[in-house]
Amino acid sequence: VRILHLKENVASLARLLASTSHGGFPVVCRPKPDHEEVFQGTIKRLELCMLLENEHIFESEANDESLSSSLPLSYEKIAVEKLPNPSRLTMLLNLYTTDPRYQQLFINLEPYINKSAMSVQAHFSLHRTYIIFRTLGLRHLTVVDPKNRVVGVITRKDLMPLLLEERLRLQLAPQ
Repeated sequence: VRILHLKENVASLARLLASTSHGGFPVVCRPKPDHEEVFQGTIKRLELCMLLENEHIFESEANDESLSSSLPLSYEKIAVEKLPNPSRLTMLLNLYTTDPRYQQLFINLEPYINKSAMSVQAHFSLHRTYIIFRTLGLRHLTVVDPKNRVVGVITRKDLMPLLLEERLRLQLAPQ
């Protein structure tokens, strides 16, 4: 599982988007320094791409999250159906991964994550998971353990009938 943190490094975010085709990512945070990272919500790939196109929201590591120097982008600005200029994004991802100054810059994802994102426990019923997916029209569903730590992500592809039947057959076959 590729997870993101509430405050994410610009260069590592660019590397992640350049090296994966995932449509969404779980976002985690550490409530207190001595606690484990727990699930906070999700953010879509397109939203991350739109954030990376707005360099004025990047912050230095020294910035306190509660004292962000810039106002968050509006929902309308990041909630797009498709990228307005894919070639510009490719150029930006390349710049962010190669230019050393972006190693020192961060994006505060907190204002942009879907904090009401669905999640299921690791041993949740497959039948009920399928019903939730179909009824709510989900694209991905985060799987958490009893301590709310991310342990997986289920996508629509994982629940396609033929693939699901094959996986169940292999799982139920005698060893």
